[in-house]
Amino acid sequence: MSSSITNYGVSSATYQAAGELKGIRQLVDDFYNIMNTSNDYKIIRAMHTGDLTISKDKLTCFLSGWMGGERLFSEKYGSINIPQFHAFIKIGEKERDQWLHCMQESLAKQNYPESLKTYLIEQLWVPAERIRIASKQRHEKS
Repeated sequence: MSSSITNYGVSSATYQAAGELKGIRQLVDDFYNIMNTSNDYKIIRAMHTGDLTISKDKLTCFLSGWMGGERLFSEKYGSINIPQFHAFIKIGEKERDQWLHCMQESLAKQNYPESLKTYLIEQLWVPAERIRIASKQRHEKS
């Protein structure tokens, strides 16, 4: 195991390894381009508005802080509880997995070390699963 792997998640190591804000923007652009053009992601694409500009900005801002960089989301949009923010949308395992697969495809396009790609997908599973659980709890009450 290389020392860079153990540094992910510590301070701004992940943010720096992802190419800081410029690298995160590229990742997010690729993510939404894949989602927007691939039939594999029709379900999650339909959960977004036609114009993806704000969605791209919000994900970029979120990932910046989540990876240990600038806390742009709270500066621009205020505080957020990611699972509760998405709970109004009916998200099950299929939708969670589509989102993660789309992110995995976009990560594959990045010039990141394989260890970073693996780390990010493993770590992104956690909020994706929390979103699924919050959605399930909200929709079971309805």
